[in-house]
Amino acid sequence: MAEELSYVIITPHTIYKSRTGGVLARLLTRTSLDLVGAQMFAPSQALIDEYAQNIVTEADPQDRQIQELIRDYVKENLAPDPMTGLRERVMVLLFRGENAVRRIRNTVGTFKKNCLGGESIRDTYGDIVHNRDGTVRYFEPAVLASPNVEEAHTKLKIWAKYSGSDGGLLEKAVPTVSDPAHQRTLVIIKPDNFKFPSGRPGNILDIFSRSGLAITAIKVHRMTVAEAEEFYRPVRDVLKEKLAGPIGERARDILGSALNIPVTPELEKQIGGLLGPLAGEQQFNSIVKFMTGRAPTETRGEARNEPGTEKCIILVYEGIDAVKKIREVLGPTDPAKAPPGSIRREFGSTIMVNAAHASDSPDNARREMDIVKIRENNFKSLIESFYQD
Repeated sequence: MAEELSYVIITPHTIYKSRTGGVLARLLTRTSLDLVGAQMFAPSQALIDEYAQNIVTEADPQDRQIQELIRDYVKENLAPDPMTGLRERVMVLLFRGENAVRRIRNTVGTFKKNCLGGESIRDTYGDIVHNRDGTVRYFEPAVLASPNVEEAHTKLKIWAKYSGSDGGLLEKAVPTVSDPAHQRTLVIIKPDNFKFPSGRPGNILDIFSRSGLAITAIKVHRMTVAEAEEFYRPVRDVLKEKLAGPIGERARDILGSALNIPVTPELEKQIGGLLGPLAGEQQFNSIVKFMTGRAPTETRGEARNEPGTEKCIILVYEGIDAVKKIREVLGPTDPAKAPPGSIRREFGSTIMVNAAHASDSPDNARREMDIVKIRENNFKSLIESFYQD
């Protein structure tokens, strides 16, 4: 059966209420589809007008009244504020796989009267409240998704069209942007969270939401060897120096127990100085392979700039003291030393396989954003290449 490309649009209200992680967790676990792309949008009036025109259709099996409610909701809540011109934040996720449109639709759900369960995303995060006369008092769809393959094609083309002008790293999207304490910080949800379909990426996002910060950029990324080496370059020399002592101690113990060779403190230091850099380089290479799926010692020439085999999600968070707040909920590098409830305590297993990365300073955040090209996104090219197949 042929693969399909589908999407989920997470509404501004769902984002404001920090429900994004819960939505993503359900999509990943209940569809088993491949999350291939993601982008933040600050939709223009032109984008919303074009998208809204394609919402009410005969091909949509959902009740006509609900379709009209969704259309009116989109025009009212996703468009720029007519008084201030300020734009809303919207997240668009791309999923690929067999029966992707139907699987997404089933997981998102449709609105039904007197539904008291939490079977679908809309059952749990959406709302439709009626007055006694049957009119609608309050409506929040939580997410938007296509009812069929044809409409998925049409609507994805629209979002791709505006990807460059309305999407990417959103500027001036957070009220505190003019405050001196306002910061941007980079987060990477690491490859160990994507080994099999699970709710881990969404659950990690859910914990990050405790920071009270705003997501202003997101992309699904496969890091190249060249990117990983540059990204982790500051760690390289630290590892070489840091491992000298432990390596010297281990060599002393091995030589003493296995060969009955006494090692003086001076000799121990010399051995550590000799072998420490080699151990540090090996550890550095392991980090690069973990992030890319490729051993740097075996990757040459243009292959160093090709996307790796491992997937991660890269995000930018913004707000007051963003760096500190994100690192507090992330926890220290070693999961064993992380406090209960932190991301690395909950999802990490070793110092390297520790669930997520976060910048340790505003300067490093800028450096890291440049390395992973946060202002570039393959969202548009994914859509265009899929429909050329």
